[in-house]
Amino acid sequence: MRRACRRPGRLLSSTLFLLGMFLAAPPAVFAGDLFVVTIEGSINPASAAYLIGAIEQAEAEQGAAVLIELDTPGGLVSATQDIIKAMLNATVPTIVFVQPRGASATSAGTFITLAANVAAMMPGTSIGAAHPVSLFGGPSPPAPDGSGEEDAPGRDVVQQKIENYLAAYVESIAKQRNRNVEWAGEAVRNSVAVTAEEALELKVIDLIASNREDLLAAMSGWIVTVNDVEQELDVSNRSVVKIEMTMLQSIFNFLSDPNVATLLFAIGALGLYMEFQSPGLIVPGVTGVAAFILLGFALQILPFSWIGGLLVVLGVGLLIAELFIASFGVLFAAGVSCFLIGGTLVFDRPELSDLTVSFWEVLVPIAAAMAVLGLLIVYSLGRAFRSGQTAGIDEMVGLIGRCETAIDPNGKVFVRGEYWNSVADETILSGDAVEVLGVQGLTLLVRRAPTSR
Repeated sequence: MRRACRRPGRLLSSTLFLLGMFLAAPPAVFAGDLFVVTIEGSINPASAAYLIGAIEQAEAEQGAAVLIELDTPGGLVSATQDIIKAMLNATVPTIVFVQPRGASATSAGTFITLAANVAAMMPGTSIGAAHPVSLFGGPSPPAPDGSGEEDAPGRDVVQQKIENYLAAYVESIAKQRNRNVEWAGEAVRNSVAVTAEEALELKVIDLIASNREDLLAAMSGWIVTVNDVEQELDVSNRSVVKIEMTMLQSIFNFLSDPNVATLLFAIGALGLYMEFQSPGLIVPGVTGVAAFILLGFALQILPFSWIGGLLVVLGVGLLIAELFIASFGVLFAAGVSCFLIGGTLVFDRPELSDLTVSFWEVLVPIAAAMAVLGLLIVYSLGRAFRSGQTAGIDEMVGLIGRCETAIDPNGKVFVRGEYWNSVADETILSGDAVEVLGVQGLTLLVRRAPTSR
């Protein structure tokens, strides 16, 4: 998991929550209901606002507990911290259930699972791998002695500070919930990950359940500490209130995917390019502007690297320049290379965890589409250059007309719907066909056409 150096996400979380209060029609609830939220995907300001809003609603309605059904690859540290603060200070019990089978609580998901009053997993799930990811994608190299000391050779100082901070943070969470503190630290420092069965054996979680009903039945009657007060869980046979994301939260949650942001950039660039090339089409221009507006919202959620962003822009610029400059493919190759390299770096920062642009599924198809578009444009331009001229004075050379008055050596001819003064080196009778040899000002140089009557 990566630590955020800038915190626009927290302001965005508050904004999303306040707007969501007005845009969403909350379901009818009663005191003692079980509130259920489902998180599938990244931990970001939108998902944080969704979960925190559910906890606050459960507190206001005196709910029995909040059940968080979790499946996440990780997310922003700032959003994760907001969620954990809400969970640790909640006045209602919080339960995390990693499900369905095949799901995982990776990176930020590990922190959230450990912060719950009750942590449960479904068979076939996993938890862990919470190591901060380095600037170039992948965990930073461990210290030779495994100590994690900052002066270890080959270690990045900033990365070490992030790692040490997150290790201490997750250990404090595990200690607060009486879970395996040593394993929690190892999950951050060495990317340790375990199955549900191993997590139960290591006391990382509290129980394994095959479904929600088994989970609620198994933990009913448990004593948990909620905000420093012990209370008995009573969640079986409770009415379940499913909390859904508001429309605004769903939109921002969708935009928080780096792959979506990259596609928005490509659509925006293509739309504006088409509009500039053929002004007045309207639709490409409007689409391009809309894509860039959505991209702006996405970049408020996703911390990005200016270096990667500049490389992407440079790559697109070189691809466009190839259409106008005869570089024999040099600019094209450089443009594709800059786009691919920049795309892998643009969202690859220590703020973000396990949320990078897919190289083969997104970047390569976009680069290939740009290449195909460029080839089509070059092919079209080549055909235009090879085709004969269809307008202008020079286009008249070779045209066949009709002699309106006898030419000896001057006269008038009718060519391409127009009457022209003409001159010839021979006498041509009225009505004969003539061929245009050239143009001198407003006078045509003609001769008797081979097909003359």
